[in-house]
Amino acid sequence: MERLIIQPPQLPPPRGFSHGILVRGGAVLFLAGQDASGPDGRIAAPEDLVAQFEQALRNLQAVVRAAGGQLRDVVKLTIFVRDRRRYLASLGPIGEVFRRYFEGHYPAMALFEVSGFFREDALVEVEGIAVIDELEARAE
Repeated sequence: MERLIIQPPQLPPPRGFSHGILVRGGAVLFLAGQDASGPDGRIAAPEDLVAQFEQALRNLQAVVRAAGGQLRDVVKLTIFVRDRRRYLASLGPIGEVFRRYFEGHYPAMALFEVSGFFREDALVEVEGIAVIDELEARAE
């Protein structure tokens, strides 16, 4: 499987994301939005955006791993937050969590502020698309 990071010179240099990723080969995995629900079904860390972001990434990682991939296989990530200002104020710690999970890989990304989520106490939800090497892909 081949991945090529696309960074057109006409666009500002990206910081913490890629403008595009071209993939040849591989199995496509569409990732449902993951909030900070823990194994018990409750939202982890009410009112703690950074902890909720980490739990959402942990949930996303579980889905990708169950399909035979790693978070480096994620090519598109969409982050939904309830409060954009709060997200920006927490950008340092959120970035640390992101780098710990994605290990230097930066998917194409978008961020949206939304008025609410299915779970009322959720502060963030993350969805994405991964492309997993077909030799490693599996369904669990």
